[in-house]
This record gives sequence, structure tokens and C-alpha cells, in this order.
Amino acid sequence: QVNLVESGGGSVEAGGALTLTCSVSGSTFSDYCVAWFRQTPGDEREQVAGIDSRGTVAYSNSVRGRFTISKDDATKSLALQMEKLTTEDSAIYYCAAALRTYGGGCHPFRSRGYWGQGTQVTVTT
Repeated sequence: QVNLVESGGGSVEAGGALTLTCSVSGSTFSDYCVAWFRQTPGDEREQVAGIDSRGTVAYSNSVRGRFTISKDDATKSLALQMEKLTTEDSAIYYCAAALRTYGGGCHPFRSRGYWGQGTQVTVTT
């Protein structure tokens, strides 16, 4: 069992920056793939950044070059640095963790992952 708690959300002006943090407890963090998702009302939850079992980082097209994901196994934390924010980035942001598979991949976050409760990010003009 893994517990995740996000923090760092809030309101920021367009063009500004914000860093979200996710604290993880309950298991060996290095065994997990991690990701940040976001969701707006009426839309599907979208993965914006992730780190797979090999440490490879990936970003969605909408945030690449502006967001940076990082994972610290020693402190069991996950972060998402967000820069040059626009109103399109306003959403509830969730951190997620999914166990690595024996084959070196990741179990699917949506069906087999653990999730935080979400933190609201609002970008204003």
C-alpha cells in the first residue's frame, strides 16, 4: 500500500511559476514508476509528466519545455516544477505511482496505480 499527498497548489498569475510536491509513504519508492496527471471539469485525466522504471522522463506536448518532473527515492518525494504557466494549465493536479513490472515496464496508473487526493492550480490573467 502506498499513500501519496500533494502540496504546493494555489493561484498564480499567467507567466508565473509553481512547484508541486508529492510525499510518498508506505513502500519502497524506488520500485515505482511515477507521474503527474491533471484534470479539469468534464475532461479526462491527462498525464502531463512521468518517470518510468528505467528513469526515463516523458512529458506531454502541452507542457514539454515548461514543466520538469523529478523523483527523490531517498526522501520518497516527487516534484513538478511548472514555469511559464498559462490559463490552460489551470486544473487539479494529481501525483500517481505504479509498481514496476517484472519485465521492466510499469503497471498502468489508471487501473493499478496509487493516487494522491489532488491539488488545485489556478492560473489567472
